Formats: sequence, C-alpha cells, structure tokens
Amino acid sequence: MKDTDRVMQSYGRCCASAGFFDDFYVNFLASSPAVRDKFARTDMAAQKHLLRAGILNLVLFARGMPDTKLRALGQSHSRSGFDIRPELYDLWLAAVLQTVRQHDPNSVKEDLDAWRAVLGKGIEVIKSYY
Repeated sequence: MKDTDRVMQSYGRCCASAGFFDDFYVNFLASSPAVRDKFARTDMAAQKHLLRAGILNLVLFARGMPDTKLRALGQSHSRSGFDIRPELYDLWLAAVLQTVRQHDPNSVKEDLDAWRAVLGKGIEVIKSYY
C-alpha cells in the first residue's frame, strides 16, 4: 500500500473519531511555550477547520498535486508573516503523530511512518519559506 493511501485511510479513521482536532491542539499547545504564545489570540474553532484542510493539502501534495497552497502557507507563516520558526513544525508533526496514535485504533508503526514521510514532504516546502 502506498504511503499516501495509508495516511488517507488513517486520517479518515481519525476524522471519524470525536475529539481528534481538539486533542491535537491539546497535544500541540502542551509541546512548547512558543507554540502556546503563537495561538494566544487564535479563534480555535476556525483553526481546527484550517488544520483539517491543511493536513489534506499536505497529503494531496505528496500525491502529486501542485505546491501552490503550500507555498502560500509558507509565505504567510514566514518571518515576515506569522513568524513560525522551522522547529515548530517538528513539534506540530510530533503532535499529529501523538494524536493519530490516540484516535486511530488500527494504526501500526507503518502507518505512523507513512504519516511522517507524507506530511514531511510538504512541511519541507513550508519551512523553505522561512
């Protein structure tokens, strides 16, 4: 099975699990004071919708879609935008993986490795704009 297929199946199970996006933000905000500072004045309901779309865009990019949305995200999150330092994406990915383990009852090591590889491709694009 291709990594992107593994991730899409796992992501579907996660989205069907109540609280996936809430738990992601609990995990992510707990990862660092720097992360908490970045979200201090954020509309979290809106942010959860952006997260849902963002994960999908990362998977679609890994499947071969153009990087247009990721480049735009990279620009908006760059030094001159939201100033999201590259190392914060590592915390973001770790929080995604932690939350997948919590919400995908079928996840195995190969699924988590696929998540890391698939999302990592797009994260590198975003980081490159910092």
